[in-house]
Amino acid sequence: MKVIKTTLICLLFCSIFSYGQNIQDIINQVDINRLTLTLNEFTGEEMVLVAGNLEEIDDRRQANNDVAANYLVEQFEALDNVTITDQPFNTAGRNIIATQLGKTNPNNIYVVCAHYDTVDLYCADDNATGTVAVLEVARILSKQCLDNTIVYALWDEEEIGLRGSAFYANLAAANGDNILGVLNMDMMGYDGDAPGQPGDNQFDIDYRNIAGSAAMKDDIITVLNSYTFDLNVIEVNPGTTASDHASFWAQGFTALLLGESWETNDETPFYHSNEDTVATLDLQYYGEMVKLVTAYMATKASLVAVDNTVTQTGTMLTSNQSSTSYQWYNCDTDTAVSGATNQSFTPNNNGTYSVEVTSGTCVERSTCIIFDSLGLESFLDDEVNVYPNPVKSNLNIETNSNIRDIDIQLYDVSGKLILNSSSSENITTLNIKKIPQGIYFLNIKSSEKTGTYKVVKE
Repeated sequence: MKVIKTTLICLLFCSIFSYGQNIQDIINQVDINRLTLTLNEFTGEEMVLVAGNLEEIDDRRQANNDVAANYLVEQFEALDNVTITDQPFNTAGRNIIATQLGKTNPNNIYVVCAHYDTVDLYCADDNATGTVAVLEVARILSKQCLDNTIVYALWDEEEIGLRGSAFYANLAAANGDNILGVLNMDMMGYDGDAPGQPGDNQFDIDYRNIAGSAAMKDDIITVLNSYTFDLNVIEVNPGTTASDHASFWAQGFTALLLGESWETNDETPFYHSNEDTVATLDLQYYGEMVKLVTAYMATKASLVAVDNTVTQTGTMLTSNQSSTSYQWYNCDTDTAVSGATNQSFTPNNNGTYSVEVTSGTCVERSTCIIFDSLGLESFLDDEVNVYPNPVKSNLNIETNSNIRDIDIQLYDVSGKLILNSSSSENITTLNIKKIPQGIYFLNIKSSEKTGTYKVVKE
């Protein structure tokens, strides 16, 4: 296991995981590993912490899905720039909604939505795929300032009559909400070709000549043709009314359905059964579908031109946005660094840092960057051994006899500190069994040397 040099860490976090300023950058942020992890969590195929308890969310059937709803609330609570509404609409039904207000035209509303209830256990395709897609779009766009408002909506009780979406659509119509488009996702992860292999990768857009729904379909196809997606569209008119977009059609709103191709009989054979698991999905196809939805929503919401990326030069971090105000943060403690309000910042200590930039009414915060450039040499290959890697449970850190008293930090790909420890042993074992699957970075530091290692948690 070779140590990752500081310059590589900066490149990784400053470029790949920083939040872009154009649609292609936004598309590139869709993370198939995160999508896969969230699908496994939300289908109960992997345990997850909800309200501090280790849960298995394998049952999301109506009136038995409060744990699932609570999970969704916590996912939205982790985001910036959204207001969360936990919306009961009868004795058991709960819509979970996050609203990101537009900076320029807050009354121009676009809705991206899916239902999260099921008819059986697991139900990965129907409709964890749509739900997780909404969460991914929200994760990416909530870091951006937008001209128009996006509502990220997750409906309950779709399977017993579109009840959650009908409640919301009726209320929106009564309030005169200026909803310009509703993009509903329902079953978008199955493709009959062998998963990950070349094939037709067809998907349906179901629309009708109601309000501006046909024009909305054309706009999605324009986005499809403007960037590179491994997808082929099937236009369906008149589209099905068997999902939540129909609630908005009933109120005269522009809306449509995006999903796998029922029109060409290429839908999951495990529909409405407990055999509908993550293993049956074509995750590569699903990733392309989520990219398309993300690109469309970013296009319609319209990105405000603020650059929230950071460049590292030597021991200095610099915001790439000029003519604004700045506040640097210590991500390890999630606190503002006193006096660090200039465009450039020189940390006094190694750690993870971000910058919040303000331009007019727009406030955006960069991703957290691992900073490890204060004069320490890097460990040699034979001085530190991190194993096994990939790891499922216990991660071992073995140092040679010349190294004592090490500090250990484990970060996720966003730069968030997951674990902080120290040791004076030559072999230190970290129990990371409860940490979600994904890619992490392990920073090890002695009084004289330092090293950062990529770790894959299975």
